[in-house]
Amino acid sequence: MRVVVAGTPEVAVPTLDALMASEHEVVAVLTRPDAPLGRKRIMTPSPLAARAEALGVPVLKSAKPDEEVIRQLREFGVELGVVVAYGALLTQPVLDAIPHGWVNLHFSALPKWRGAAPLQRAVMAGERTSALTVFQLEAGLDTGPIYKSLPVELDQTKTSGEFLDEFAVTGADLVVDVVDGIASAALVSVPQVGEPTHAAKLTRDDGHIDWHREAWLVSSHIRGVTPEPGARALIGEDWLKIHEIADAADAGIELAPGELGIVAKRLFVGTATTPIELLRVQPAGKQAMTAMDWWRGMSTRLAEGDRVTLA
Repeated sequence: MRVVVAGTPEVAVPTLDALMASEHEVVAVLTRPDAPLGRKRIMTPSPLAARAEALGVPVLKSAKPDEEVIRQLREFGVELGVVVAYGALLTQPVLDAIPHGWVNLHFSALPKWRGAAPLQRAVMAGERTSALTVFQLEAGLDTGPIYKSLPVELDQTKTSGEFLDEFAVTGADLVVDVVDGIASAALVSVPQVGEPTHAAKLTRDDGHIDWHREAWLVSSHIRGVTPEPGARALIGEDWLKIHEIADAADAGIELAPGELGIVAKRLFVGTATTPIELLRVQPAGKQAMTAMDWWRGMSTRLAEGDRVTLA
């Protein structure tokens, strides 16, 4: 089957690689236009575009596919579209432009967590299970019928970034299975069943941690927003980014929500229940460092008996 892969970030690359290694023919990649990156704001192709160019696959770049994209898809003779984190909704004319339509790899058990950040929202909510789902795209937001769904476990120590790296590879194999099934006409999609929930795109505000919640929810929230948009808390008037934590129910210290404390050269922060341990942080204007290195530098400026609290 002649396939176009639509996607933008690194998470889409394993699907491209898997389809390239399959018996199907990837005739083009559709991705968002180059974007400015780094301090020098250098225009840089998306990770999927860079991988496609390395493989010699033609690349179409569009933030909002239009009649020109439709013309190019027809020119390439595309039979099926595969979407993995493209970053824009496809209009009905684009959906109708390909004989077998478009399928999408989604990182949740649909209809739960429809939207831009399904896996991140599931982790933030402290969920222990989820699924990888390949479904038929239609005009609604992640509302189409499902071809295949694969249950996955959400390890309570991993971040969203770690899950995405892992599930991108597992999901790529699932996509190939679905494309095989569509090509052979052996696979039939079924309607979604259940109560839908919305997984809104993460913003910087989503990274602000509320220490007045139970420890497991604080931990889940931090892991869910890592690495993007990143967990953070206020210390005085400055932001402190939190890169790595560990559960610490046995810390042997009682701390108020947000309060910092030291036990055996380890730095803890209080929650509504038990403390959690801070392992790696990044103060404003500086590089990431161990939490204890940050504490040593900051504590030299404190008077004896000062209470330090994150907000």
